[in-house]
Amino acid sequence: MFDAYVALDWSGAAGRRYAGIAIAELGANAATPRLIRPRDRLWSRSAAIDWLAARLAGSDRVLAGIDCAFSLPGNTLPAPSLWAEIERAAAGAADFHGAAYAAADGVAPLYWTKGTMPAGWVDRHRATEQACLAQGLGAPQSPYKLIGAKQVGKGALAGMRALLHLKAQLGQRIAVWPFESLAGGSVLVEIYPRLFLRRVGHGSAKVRTRAELDRCLAALGCSRPTFRTGFDDHEADALVSAAGLRLLAGNAQSWKPTADAAILAREGWIFGVS
Repeated sequence: MFDAYVALDWSGAAGRRYAGIAIAELGANAATPRLIRPRDRLWSRSAAIDWLAARLAGSDRVLAGIDCAFSLPGNTLPAPSLWAEIERAAAGAADFHGAAYAAADGVAPLYWTKGTMPAGWVDRHRATEQACLAQGLGAPQSPYKLIGAKQVGKGALAGMRALLHLKAQLGQRIAVWPFESLAGGSVLVEIYPRLFLRRVGHGSAKVRTRAELDRCLAALGCSRPTFRTGFDDHEADALVSAAGLRLLAGNAQSWKPTADAAILAREGWIFGVS
């Protein structure tokens, strides 16, 4: 179905380069995924997206998953229109940083941006996040939560700016699922690495040892990776997600979530959630 499967573990943190970004790729017939190393010690968001854009611009048909929400709970706009709004609010912020949108008129009260939980704040979730929890595949945090170690909300805003950039650069050569029809080119999907770990029985713990990584990859149809250096949990998430993408992409049901079409168009969907 695809020539290659790419997983990008993402980060919305402030700064120039981030320990939280990792990229892995698995060929259609490859035995095991491989890590894509940055030129510098750590990836920046811009460098990661530049690498992905170059990969998607080639002749291979690639399924690429990015670990961030592609839309927001209760969004009433077509998702690409939301991405454009975020871009307008955050224009000028370096490296796809998108947190300025959280201060915009009309949306600021929805966000938890600092300190203790604001009075009256509601922990809003998209339909796909609720379905993921109900199916025992993990508990994704609300994209309206911009605090904490995971920086989920900041990652979502940065990711949506990056999606707009990729579409502007590559146009119809890529489709962003489930917002666009799949016409035979490369495809971008939203991923949640915890989903793949849950599917292979690893639970909620991070993958930290080589034995744990080997077990997870074996359960997803891959052999032991060949790299000799150590790895962190972000790199493990990328490796496992690339393997999970290849396994799930061949299942027709992965592309047919049960959600209403209007919800899919506005809120998007996590690939692998029924």
